[in-house]
Amino acid sequence: MAGCTNSEATEASSGTKSSSANSSSTNSSGTSTQTLTVRDPWVKAADTGMTAAFATLVNDTKADITIQSATSPASPIELHTMAMKDGKMVMEPKEGGFVIKAGATHELAPGGDHLMLMSPSAAVKPGDELAFTLTLAGGGTVAFTAVAKPFAGAQESYDPGMTMPAASAHS
Repeated sequence: MAGCTNSEATEASSGTKSSSANSSSTNSSGTSTQTLTVRDPWVKAADTGMTAAFATLVNDTKADITIQSATSPASPIELHTMAMKDGKMVMEPKEGGFVIKAGATHELAPGGDHLMLMSPSAAVKPGDELAFTLTLAGGGTVAFTAVAKPFAGAQESYDPGMTMPAASAHS
């Protein structure tokens, strides 16, 4: 799988409306507080095989938030990342989930962390809207919808065990 720069990811998501979702919890005074926002979610369109979903995760709280898992009616999902192994960039499951530090953002982007759609039940065509639910450590979920977009990027391939030379990897 080849990575891409943030500018390529931005280009892929430009020209469409911004989409976001958030999760709420109740604090000790009984008022609702926002915990996590999913900003600009999108999915790489694919006729066959695996594909991935991307977004910016925003934590506006004073505590770290960990995403333990994700689900979608469109496909089984795994949390994935890219890592260096034996001088090559490889895709692998993200052990421990995605941690979004307090008051920070975490990018799910081509060539980095992403939600892997392992076996979509149908082709993911540009314009399709796919539903996702993130499960947070300690309870709670965040539901959002992502729009599929054509994205050539750096010609990423989401095949299991796919590697690329380290010199080609960038995010």
